Amino acid sequence: MGIIDINMENIENNHICCAIGNDKLNKKRENTKKDWMKGNFDNGLKFKRLDERGKVFIEYMPIETVWKPVIGENYMMINCLWVSGKFKGKGFSVKLLDECIKDSKNQNKDGIAVVCSNKTKAFLTDKKFYLKQGFEVADYAEPYFELLVLKFNEKAQNPKFSDKAKKGIFENKSDFSFVYSNQCTFMEDIIYDLGNFLKSQNKYFEIIKLNNFEEAKEKGSPFGTFGLYYKGKFVTHRIMKEKEFEKEISKLI
Repeated sequence: MGIIDINMENIENNHICCAIGNDKLNKKRENTKKDWMKGNFDNGLKFKRLDERGKVFIEYMPIETVWKPVIGENYMMINCLWVSGKFKGKGFSVKLLDECIKDSKNQNKDGIAVVCSNKTKAFLTDKKFYLKQGFEVADYAEPYFELLVLKFNEKAQNPKFSDKAKKGIFENKSDFSFVYSNQCTFMEDIIYDLGNFLKSQNKYFEIIKLNNFEEAKEKGSPFGTFGLYYKGKFVTHRIMKEKEFEKEISKLI
């Protein structure tokens, strides 16, 4: 089993792991993600996956153009590293990370950065994996995010979260703010479903879509693809189904 580099030339003929399936919803999600990828290949986006049908991939891009509120120079930034199902425990995570390391060194990067959490959280690669590979904690953002780095150049300055991200604040102080991008295939449909639920409960909310990396660096959560804020304060990066979401907001209100 080999590694495929998905690019502008072959993207239409390859699945992109997150939305596998021929049903209408999955095809819509796949097309949304592919459109986002096409708009970012020129910004240095790399997407590599296992030459199999499954969720085994890594996505990364230069820190200068990454869709996260992270400040730094000459680092590569991992967006997502995902190995699931029957492929777990077979060394694919290390193999995919090695692809990123090789690319980064070939581009003379000073190192690699990735956002994790201080405790295991959904949608974030376990911090323990990266520590085992030589990464170190470089910065922290409220309430649980950590920025890890693997340095090739020890003299290089560490990247860091933006001040807003570190404090977990958002400029809009409305009751609920959903801030998201199409970097993740699942966000758009679920967020609008949750918005409709809030509407049925007569709760005020707003949905802010991030359309480029500049907006993501200014307004995005440390997770990048999604952040839920309540009265301008970060709540969670997790997308939830309606019942779980109802429990979550009941705690806030």
